[in-house]
Amino acid sequence: MPPFEGTVRGLIEAALQDTDPDGPVRWQVISLLRERGDLESFIEARRLCAADEAFERLLGVDILGMLGAYVDRTLPILRYLAASEDDAVVLYSVLIAFGHLGDPRSLPSVIDLAHHGDARVRYGAAYALQHVLGDPPDRSGLAALRSLTEDADADVAGWASLGVALATGREI
Repeated sequence: MPPFEGTVRGLIEAALQDTDPDGPVRWQVISLLRERGDLESFIEARRLCAADEAFERLLGVDILGMLGAYVDRTLPILRYLAASEDDAVVLYSVLIAFGHLGDPRSLPSVIDLAHHGDARVRYGAAYALQHVLGDPPDRSGLAALRSLTEDADADVAGWASLGVALATGREI
């Protein structure tokens, strides 16, 4: 791994150079920003979420999903993107971020995306739903998760089935 400039801005510049959404440099930077967990990291991630380029919004979302200390400030940004974003990869990451944050306030946004036309987005919804259902599980969220168990995409259906099993196990 290359050495990174110690500033948040320097770290973000390094991550933006790694064009692979699953790239090791990108995720090492995200991990470092998660460890920092500071307001500056949040502000830079929020700025990225408003960028014109999808790859910048994607990085912003992935960082925000790791900054749980700022969940109250993060949820409105992610909910806005869930309602307005056109890029399926960014939407997928929004849903994964909702799942990482585990806050039931994101449930309406996740339910809205559970029947998206792109299987990647539905997969993200299947992942997120089990983490944002609340305890006891919200009925409408559980219904959305159950409907995903019948998805035409096997990966979506499989993840949703696991989510239903985990969610209903909490009810017992």
